[in-house]
Amino acid sequence: MIRHLLALSLLFFALGTKAQDITIKRTNTPIVIDGDIDEIWNTADSAYNFMQFFPMDTSLAESSTVAKILYDDQNIYVLGIMQNLNPDRNYFVPSLRRDFFGQAVDSFTILIDAFQDNTNAFMFGISPFGVRREGLITNGGSSERAFSLDWDNIWRGETKMYGDHWVAEMAIPFKSIRFNEDQTEWNINFYRIDSENAEQSTWSPIQRNFSIVNLATLKKMAWPEPTKKPGQNISFIPYIASGVSKNFQDGTPSESDFNAGFDVKYAVTPGLNLDLTVNPDFSQVEVDRQVTNLDRFEIFFPERRQFFLENADLFADYGNRGTRPFFSRRIGVARDESTGQNIQNAIPVGARLSGKLNDNLRLGFLNMQAGAEEGGLPSYNYSVVSLQQKVFARSNFSFLVVNKQTFENEENYDTDLYNEWNRTIGIDYNHASADNRWTGKAFYHKSIDEVQPDDTYALGLSVEYGVPEWSWRMFSQAVGANFNPEVGFVRRRDIRQFANTVRRSFFPKSGPIQRHGPGFDFDMVWNDEFGFLDWDMNILYDVNWRSSARFSSRLRRQYTFLFNGFDPSGTGGLQLPSGTGYHNNLIIARYNSDNRKAFFYELSTRSGEYFNGTRVNLEGELNFRYQPFGFTGIAFAYNRIRLPDPYNDADLFLVGPRFDFTFTDKLFWTTFVQFNSQIDNLNINSRLQWRFAPVSDFFLVYTDNYLATTDDGFDLGPSRNRALVFKLTYWLNF
Repeated sequence: MIRHLLALSLLFFALGTKAQDITIKRTNTPIVIDGDIDEIWNTADSAYNFMQFFPMDTSLAESSTVAKILYDDQNIYVLGIMQNLNPDRNYFVPSLRRDFFGQAVDSFTILIDAFQDNTNAFMFGISPFGVRREGLITNGGSSERAFSLDWDNIWRGETKMYGDHWVAEMAIPFKSIRFNEDQTEWNINFYRIDSENAEQSTWSPIQRNFSIVNLATLKKMAWPEPTKKPGQNISFIPYIASGVSKNFQDGTPSESDFNAGFDVKYAVTPGLNLDLTVNPDFSQVEVDRQVTNLDRFEIFFPERRQFFLENADLFADYGNRGTRPFFSRRIGVARDESTGQNIQNAIPVGARLSGKLNDNLRLGFLNMQAGAEEGGLPSYNYSVVSLQQKVFARSNFSFLVVNKQTFENEENYDTDLYNEWNRTIGIDYNHASADNRWTGKAFYHKSIDEVQPDDTYALGLSVEYGVPEWSWRMFSQAVGANFNPEVGFVRRRDIRQFANTVRRSFFPKSGPIQRHGPGFDFDMVWNDEFGFLDWDMNILYDVNWRSSARFSSRLRRQYTFLFNGFDPSGTGGLQLPSGTGYHNNLIIARYNSDNRKAFFYELSTRSGEYFNGTRVNLEGELNFRYQPFGFTGIAFAYNRIRLPDPYNDADLFLVGPRFDFTFTDKLFWTTFVQFNSQIDNLNINSRLQWRFAPVSDFFLVYTDNYLATTDDGFDLGPSRNRALVFKLTYWLNF
């Protein structure tokens, strides 16, 4: 009762005063992280008067929140007190698995921008059930895709739920974050999601046209004394792994293997971290979600491996999504197109140095040695250097050098596969105004080969403007015919491209709709040889509900020119001839239901005219949540393609049931089944994870691939390949 009254008194005292910046105060009293409010919290400064971010951004939050913060020699301590409007409410959380995600998940979160660049930050969040998540925010938090939850580190957090409020208590070690010595201020923000009231609120106000993790308007946290180096900071993360596998297609005997290796994290300075890896193993990484490939170009799959994630923006954010001079998945991972599964290539050793050299200069250095690949490719060394200099309020210039090189003798390899070295250099300017209304990028990259041809460049420019009522984006790029960054991702070469999008948003003051509005965009791709290769024009309309449901649609008129032959059915049939062009009309739409419900779903379509025929497309995902122990879902994609004779028709199915159970907040079981009729494959990936200590796990992973066809009903054939792997990792801090 005393703790309950103390929580209410802290809450009501804060509500009666005006919000301001905050001072973090030192405590010499030990703080027990248990979700109870001890008297020591009376000495802490408070963050209060949280502002609504969703559904509106012009008033105080209806569900009030107070945050407090203290520190000692080892940790930063955070307290959150979240008031509820309904004392008998239920909380929404997808499961008890760490690193939850979703706009409707009840949670309390702190953002820490220790270098005060309003561009990069650490995020630590917790749900009412005590489920934690941590992540890295990059690019100023310009969108919800600007943060990664794949980054892991050690910290503590506990919660307790009461009728009219819930309490969160955190202890974040100084050793788990990066900062410089002798700092007197940090930038921070707190935000809270209240699912039942469909409300999102932030301590530092953010306009609703930005993302809730936007870093442009963070508030100041003052230190009573300059920050100090948190002592020796070394983490040693060894692993052992073993498994058995059999390839039934090749008819070879079963193979067993045993691997061991380790990672080392060493803080060279509080802001600069050295990562070393010896014989890394990524067998526990979740499989990629398969797609029906009806595209003429390579499909991009994101990086998921932990080693490459911290400060990943220093390496991965050059160029744009379709033209990247460096793509870390080129190192140590290949893709089996017959099964859609990843194949690991050995990496004996690797090192990465990344972080802040000072408040304005960031460094990224990566060196990886990859073993010889199947197919007769030699062992390659991959080296990357990236420098990022802050300019103006939130902008930066970045410089990149990528080198891929082998030291093996050419005489031992097929000359068609052997390439001694390939290099890429590039410079990017990333712009973000202080108020975040104007953002943009300009880049120039050049690849260098042993025999240097012409047109080995890529350059681009993008400009974005955003206020609540209007948004505008212009994008332009040119990619040379011989631009060849072998450690990059280039979707198309020998192109010029120009795109433009404008949107208008309306915000009703009442009713179920939070935002709606029309838009118009176009995208043109051409080159000197063929003229227009592709263009499309779109009339857009979007609707967002206060419930968190969303609908987007576009009516499209498009043109496609085939400079190479192409089979639109995706079945390997007769190709449409090169040098032909096609005008098509189609509709593209997507609907996401209210994610707060036990049953929620997502549906999308891309249907209409398709090259010289028609296409009916329906994709989506259906989910049922078992609060709070997990969910069962099924992802699906159906494409009905009808083309005139003599071209192939096709009915392509992709079905992916998923079972995700969290028995406790330390024991998880996920099974993912994917049937892809385009490659006649059914894949099973089942993963049991036991987190027996902080950031220390035991994994048991089973994978199987079957030949599966739909020629005469569904026919499950023999297994193609099968594997059972276990992996044990342990995180030790020194």
